Order: sequence, then C-alpha cells, then structure tokens
Amino acid sequence: MEIFVLVLHVFAALGIIALVLLQHGKGADVGAAFGGGASGSLFGASGSANFLSRITAVLALVFFLTSLGLTYFSGRKTEHRGVMANPPAQEQPQPSQIPGQSAPPASNPQQPSGSGSMAPEVPK
Repeated sequence: MEIFVLVLHVFAALGIIALVLLQHGKGADVGAAFGGGASGSLFGASGSANFLSRITAVLALVFFLTSLGLTYFSGRKTEHRGVMANPPAQEQPQPSQIPGQSAPPASNPQQPSGSGSMAPEVPK
C-alpha cells in the first residue's frame, strides 16, 4: 500500500509541475482580450484557465492527501522498527580492548609453572 501511495504522490507532483508550467500568467489575459488567439482554443477564451486551474487544485489535493498518508506510514514504521525498539546486545570489552588502558600484565613465559619458587629466574 505504501508503494502505491508513493507512486501516486510522485505522479501528482509531476502533474502539478506540468500544469503550472502550462498555465498562462495574469498578464496573458490582457493579450487575449486584444486578439491574442485564445478565443479560438478548445476551451474558449477563459475555459482553459478554469479547466487547468481546477485540475491543478485536484492534483494539489491528491498531493496533500498522499503526503499525509506517507507521513502516517512513516510514523507506523518507526513505532515497530525503531532504533531503540530492540537494542543489540553489546559484548563487554576485555580489559585489553578498552581504549586508554594498558594491557594486563602477562605471565612470565620463562618461569616454569610448577617451580614453586616465587623469585624470578635470572637469565644466564
């Protein structure tokens, strides 16, 4: 449903752009009054302006409603799949992985584990 509303929204936006570019400005009415050629058009002298402005108003309404619909879908999506809805389980870092701390002291590899002596061996 969301894809359909999004496609309708894009088409309404493109339609509004096209219709606004097709419409005459306010200054074009004066030219039509003095034989500008608009009186022989398909919709008459003022019929095209009314027709195009009505279609533009309808497309603007469709654009507004699809904007509200997309906002509704967006709000529903973030409620169920929000960033904090299911936070990922974080692993506890090992002391050697914490930035700013030195690594824990390593055991002396030269000392045999079963020697019983607490004194470190001096290399010869």
